[in-house]
Amino acid sequence: MAIPAVYALSRQGYAIDWICGETSSSVLRSFSWINVIPVNDKAIFFGKPLDRVKAIVSLWKKIGFKRYDLSATLYYDNRYHLLTLPVRSRRRIVLSRASRETTLLAGRPHSDEYSRCLLRTEDSCRTQSALPVRPDRLPVSPFPPKAAVRRIALVAGGVNLVREQIAGRIPKQVLRRWPIEHYVLLARQLLARDWEVVLLGGPDDKWVKPYFEQLAVQDAIGTLALPQVVSLCDSCDVVVTNDTGPLHLAGLSTACIVAIFGPTDPSMLLPRRKSVVGIWGGQGFACRPCYDGREFAPCQFNGCMHQVTPDLVLRELDLLLEERDRGVPKPWRIVSPEGTPSPEPLVSLRP
Repeated sequence: MAIPAVYALSRQGYAIDWICGETSSSVLRSFSWINVIPVNDKAIFFGKPLDRVKAIVSLWKKIGFKRYDLSATLYYDNRYHLLTLPVRSRRRIVLSRASRETTLLAGRPHSDEYSRCLLRTEDSCRTQSALPVRPDRLPVSPFPPKAAVRRIALVAGGVNLVREQIAGRIPKQVLRRWPIEHYVLLARQLLARDWEVVLLGGPDDKWVKPYFEQLAVQDAIGTLALPQVVSLCDSCDVVVTNDTGPLHLAGLSTACIVAIFGPTDPSMLLPRRKSVVGIWGGQGFACRPCYDGREFAPCQFNGCMHQVTPDLVLRELDLLLEERDRGVPKPWRIVSPEGTPSPEPLVSLRP
């Protein structure tokens, strides 16, 4: 989501050094104009004290003696601020909730907010959001060309648990997941049309595989590097996903996207391009959204995600394909499952 703003800097003539973790480095290397400086983020966050010091000092040796026009640390967490401590720069930006200029404002697209902070754009009325920037050196898709009329990718796992693992909390990021049973039912409906269904996800998503054992789906979970995920999405007609990393990778592709939200606000996270729809579950819920950028509510049942039915997802999927086939793909949009009751009462009233 920060790439559009950084790309604008590159277009202005800036050379870009981007510090990132080892996992995301492969994505950034798909952009020829980014010089990637990888850091051992696992050692910094999970390693022993000596390992943490070594990883930080190793990074400091790479950047500490350079002069920059701009140093931007696009995190609120002070541990990230430490990484760029020795950098010498004319201007320094650090995300902080202490002022409006350095805060990502709630309800606004993160891509636009990164642009506002980095580019110092005027905070006034505007209608055009920052568009995703497509990588210019993607690898060839490892999957063969589709053999059916349609190929649909399902991201049935996902969600980032790293932040809560760092804090030692019980993971609540799973509240962002659309129920696995809904994904299975959707897969059955798609296969009944003789369409191809591909499962996407990382190594931590292997737990979803048993749910699809009886279905003729193609399994790509944990087998692809991140740039290959983008390439595979290019070969798909639609990607169906909840709010997770592959959503943003799909945003770099040419595929249509149906993204399912509940605890998080899609207006902040949905890729702002054509043929993208966000379905925001929890219509009528007083608790939506419950994520404030740091914490989720102590929710035991994510009724907002359950409210989004497979039939609703299939309807939006078909609509996207119809628009694209007619040559009139529409801009991104957010819809809600109006009139769909909550599967469980939110409050139990007693006399």
